[in-house]
Amino acid sequence: MPEEHHYETTVVWTGNRGEGTTSYTAYSRDHQLRITGKPSVDCSSDPAFRGDASKHNPEELLVAALSSCHMLWYLHLCAIAGVVVSHYVDHARGQMKLEPGGSGRFTRVVLHPHVTITSGDPEIARSLHHEAHRMCFIANSINFVVAVEPEVIEH
Repeated sequence: MPEEHHYETTVVWTGNRGEGTTSYTAYSRDHQLRITGKPSVDCSSDPAFRGDASKHNPEELLVAALSSCHMLWYLHLCAIAGVVVSHYVDHARGQMKLEPGGSGRFTRVVLHPHVTITSGDPEIARSLHHEAHRMCFIANSINFVVAVEPEVIEH
């Protein structure tokens, strides 16, 4: 039987300005993401949707989840393959398309990992991005394209 893992989060709306949702402009989109035993994360919607630009929004968190999952798998695979990574940074970008009725969906996320290795085969280091993408739990759970455009530097 396959092993299962469960994750629990709590989202608490903190944006009631005293009028609730009496109108579209009467309330703030602010909320907190809470996970037991961890610091809370202040969130809002994207500023395009009346959110607070100084807070994380769900769209950014989705792109970050893809980037983080890819990185964690990549580092794991490099360790197994004898590729020593000394630096990793990813400037990921997501693209969302809005529909006429107001809904929308992500159409693409591009990961741009820049990796520095101190030993190991650079070609193996490059190829492990494909395997990391194949293994990523988050990438396996979505219905849009996730492209990986890595840069591997030997140092």
